[in-house]
Amino acid sequence: MARTRTIILTACAAGWLATVAPGHAFDLQGHRGARGLLPENTLAGFAAALSIGVTTLELDLGVTRDGVVVVSHDSRLNPDHTRGPDGQFLNGAGPAIRALTLAELKRYDVGRLKPGTRYGASLPEQRPADGATVPTLAEVFDLVRGAKADHIRFNIETKITPESGAAVADPETFAAAVVREVREAGLQARVSVQSFDWRTLAAVSRIAPEIARSCITVERQWRDNLQRGGRGASPWTAGLDIDDFEGSAPRLVKAAGCAIWSPMFQDLSPTELAEAKAIGLKVVPWTVNERPQMERLIRAGVDGIISDYPNRLRAAMQAAGLPLPPQVSVGDAGRPETSGHTPRHRSR
Repeated sequence: MARTRTIILTACAAGWLATVAPGHAFDLQGHRGARGLLPENTLAGFAAALSIGVTTLELDLGVTRDGVVVVSHDSRLNPDHTRGPDGQFLNGAGPAIRALTLAELKRYDVGRLKPGTRYGASLPEQRPADGATVPTLAEVFDLVRGAKADHIRFNIETKITPESGAAVADPETFAAAVVREVREAGLQARVSVQSFDWRTLAAVSRIAPEIARSCITVERQWRDNLQRGGRGASPWTAGLDIDDFEGSAPRLVKAAGCAIWSPMFQDLSPTELAEAKAIGLKVVPWTVNERPQMERLIRAGVDGIISDYPNRLRAAMQAAGLPLPPQVSVGDAGRPETSGHTPRHRSR
């Protein structure tokens, strides 16, 4: 259970909500592209984020049966936004990404929310992009390269848990596949690998120390990957025990070799934010969707924010006097009905 803390959203202690200097470099990250506006983790969504003007595309990864790194939040095809080859929405959880070849996976359409679902109701502004398929990581890199957006960074998450089992590639295989794609694209300097399950981050550290790593944390009843006060180390934190660091999440993250700490924004306290900054961590909380929350976090001095609505975050940044990243026109790129984009991938 998460410890009781003073949350940034309601904090009113004088001094810590200082005004950000105009030159502060702020990382505007589009969550799963621009999930609030277009289907998540699709080329259409990433194209929309680029056109709004972000610094970083945040996205999720899986590995297919034939070893291709693809962009999907769920280890199994999600019936809330997936239609089968027959054009009908799935009735329940679909097959595991790991059980499908890329060719089989590409037969599914992930470009529209299923009507009548709680998930669909949570994203009322999302527009459909019928015909969208699960992209490969290489396709996302190609989209940005084709737009000549050399300033764009990629924050890529390995979707794995200690309970994933055979439904997901094992941590070493997963990390090796991701590193191979990043190196082949020559994007080591523009990529950070993030995860709730730090085993893949430890693997990336061993095989590709040049690639930045971001430790994600959450301390909620539905998931707690730090497990303060537990018996030994949490299975999520690659053998490190937060209680060996006096319960300090920033110190734990630093010990794990991450340069970036990405806490759930509701968990972030003024004390731990100050501690993280003092020991040289960048702090990029997730997933922040309302303007008042964005504005408070910007004033608090976080280094960036991950949001489903990069348009709202951009407006909050502008109101705070922060420099805005360039807006990138991608033309028809990412539009399934007009793109003609040829996927770049190799079976492994």
